[in-house]
Amino acid sequence: MPRYLLGLSCYYHDSAAALILDGEIVSAVQEERFSRKKHDSGFPVNAIRYCLKSQKIDLRDVDNIVYYEKPLLTFERLLETYLGVAPRGVRSFIAAMQVWLKEKLFLKAELNKQFKSLQEEFLPGIEPKIPKLLFSEHHLSHAAAAFYPSPFEEAVILCMDGVGEWATTSTWIGKNNEIKPLWEISFPHSLGLLYSAFTYYCGFKVNSGEYKLMGLAPYGKPKYVKQIKDNLIDIKEDGTFRLDISYFKYHRGFRMTSRKFHKLFGANPRGRETELTQFHMDLASSIQAVTEEIVLKIARSIKEETGIKNICLAGGVALNCVANGKLLQEKIFDDIWIQPASGDAGSALGAALIGWHQYLKKSRKVNPNDSMKGTYLGCEFSNEEIISYLNNINAPFLSLEDQELFEKLAQILNEGKVIGWFNGPMEFGPRALGGRSIIGDPRNQQMQTVMNLKIKYRESFRPFAPSVLEEDVSNQFEINTKSPYMLLVAPVKKELCNEMTNEQKDLFGIEKLNIPRSSLPAITHVDYSARVQTVSNKNNRRYYELISAFKKQTGCPTIVNTSFNVRGEPIVCTPQDAYRCFMRTEMDVLVLQNQILFKNEQPKLEKDENWKQEFELD
Repeated sequence: MPRYLLGLSCYYHDSAAALILDGEIVSAVQEERFSRKKHDSGFPVNAIRYCLKSQKIDLRDVDNIVYYEKPLLTFERLLETYLGVAPRGVRSFIAAMQVWLKEKLFLKAELNKQFKSLQEEFLPGIEPKIPKLLFSEHHLSHAAAAFYPSPFEEAVILCMDGVGEWATTSTWIGKNNEIKPLWEISFPHSLGLLYSAFTYYCGFKVNSGEYKLMGLAPYGKPKYVKQIKDNLIDIKEDGTFRLDISYFKYHRGFRMTSRKFHKLFGANPRGRETELTQFHMDLASSIQAVTEEIVLKIARSIKEETGIKNICLAGGVALNCVANGKLLQEKIFDDIWIQPASGDAGSALGAALIGWHQYLKKSRKVNPNDSMKGTYLGCEFSNEEIISYLNNINAPFLSLEDQELFEKLAQILNEGKVIGWFNGPMEFGPRALGGRSIIGDPRNQQMQTVMNLKIKYRESFRPFAPSVLEEDVSNQFEINTKSPYMLLVAPVKKELCNEMTNEQKDLFGIEKLNIPRSSLPAITHVDYSARVQTVSNKNNRRYYELISAFKKQTGCPTIVNTSFNVRGEPIVCTPQDAYRCFMRTEMDVLVLQNQILFKNEQPKLEKDENWKQEFELD
């Protein structure tokens, strides 16, 4: 009999569900894609529905449901932390307790109630049979998501995030089907929360704006590194660290930083949507440098401690692709594998895999490429379903066979136009990887500005990533390894770069943005780097063939790839989401599988006057 395990992550942020069948990952999706609420933390009812329907099963067919953490341990941490700082933090304590007493403290009963309701929806009138509910630990779920799908028989695992139950940094050894702990750093000493404190201080939203801070860093200089290391954090030679908690408020209030922090840097936190100054850029550069130092020191120490040749990464800090790129360049380990859904959403998958390998004691089959199936683990729509939808809304479209479609799209890209690309199954995790992408020509100097301001409605400084044919990656970038999940930053090939004049070198901050740094200006960041995605014919044939058609016409094996959404909105899930986003932005063309739609042929869409403003206020 086939055995299904369902993993869940919810009630903090990025709720998700993942389903495995006899140890094989068959589906994984985030709730936000269905609810259209970014970073949705609620019970992932729609994600569970999809996972079950994708296999044509219901909850009676599931052996176990595995939750990604142990809530009572988290509750213990909250109580101990608040008691340690009392009477400070009383308002935050009352707010937290209201949530905990309502749902989190009695999570098992709450989950069973939700499962019962879901089962009655599938099978009305039949007595619900709820699978046995298991609980993993937060960092163990991260470690499992990093190691079990990896291509390694044995690896050391590094997990770094804000906080789990108590752990903020943990190291593990994975071998065959077992994961064993090495050591951990506990709350409130957290690299993830330190980075989030600077995210908050620079005016971005915590738990979603950290990647903006990373993108801002190359515009500045790391002039505050000494100040950070002398006051905020004590870093040991092995990479372990302790924070001076008096500079922070995340452990006892609604804000991340204290007045002492603001006094240290001589300013209050930047207000949202106010001007970004050189000061903020230098702060971003400084905390990025400190983060990289810690990651590299820990990597060296665990390599020396274990002698293991491979490393796996997970946790929110593993989404810092600049630090990942530095780790790759240093060649501390022979090989690196990073879980593409490194945040809490990926922990749903880790929880299911823990249930299979550690609770049920099942053996592990190692895939030499990895077992994530390119992360294409979500919803998919047939041409018939798409055509039916387009006919229902009277949208003019043209259906083309693959070869003709790809040649047409290559021509459109070459003309400098922007395409919404909706292809195959939806990706799991925060990155668009050719399933739900907006694409353009990287050689076009205006492409970054057009995409940022007219399509994504986001800050002009934000860089875009390249998708490059796997076999051509080392011709375009200073990297000779695969990077299928867009989690490694590498320098653009020197032969493609433009040397700056002395006058250009003296420019500061955002002034650097409009200088074309290479023959691929749309994807070359101000420090000559790019966040690389390699595209293989094995994982995404149609996306590979589209880029190949572009290369055939232009000689360029690279295109711009950004996620198919606007600022403040999750990546599109359905053809309806894609069409709505297409019509409310200045994209030129929309492709829904084999259907191509041109903006100038579509009926006029009545826009709400507040619509653009809604997405400008992230």
